[in-house]
Amino acid sequence: MASPSLASSSGHTWLILALMTVVFWGLYGIFIHTGVMAFDPKSDPNARYKAFLFVGAAYFLTAVLAPLVILLWTKADWNFLTNTRGVSWSLIAGIVGAAGAFCVLLAFAKAGDPRMVPVIMSIIFAGAPIVNAVVSLAWHPPKAGLSSIHPVFYIGIVLAASGGLLVTLFKPS
Repeated sequence: MASPSLASSSGHTWLILALMTVVFWGLYGIFIHTGVMAFDPKSDPNARYKAFLFVGAAYFLTAVLAPLVILLWTKADWNFLTNTRGVSWSLIAGIVGAAGAFCVLLAFAKAGDPRMVPVIMSIIFAGAPIVNAVVSLAWHPPKAGLSSIHPVFYIGIVLAASGGLLVTLFKPS
């Protein structure tokens, strides 16, 4: 079984962008927790919802206005709005992403200790690739069958889970 190359027709641009996402999402937990704390949840039971409102405003600016400007700028064909499958799955993706962001806030609230932020984020970032891999395999199984999957793939799944577990068990006190 040959291992796939990291090279692609677009060079390593995809890897740079993926690493940028790692940085952005790695900072997300810290920044949203800081925003919640600035709204003072000890005196305001709605502090988390206020912070999440501004997360939504940022999503609107970044994920609605920016692409709208780009689509207008590039004189895009607006027939894509009739693609109900594309529109539906994209909306579902947005709902799932926003629900995940909301659950992060609720997890921070239930944990109650700022030192739990890295633990919560480690569980999320260790678990999300596992969910992604399992669902991707279920939706797009290899043509040669599951037995064709390189064993190192499964080791990677175990290592991802182990990483989340180790950060959880041995968080700094």
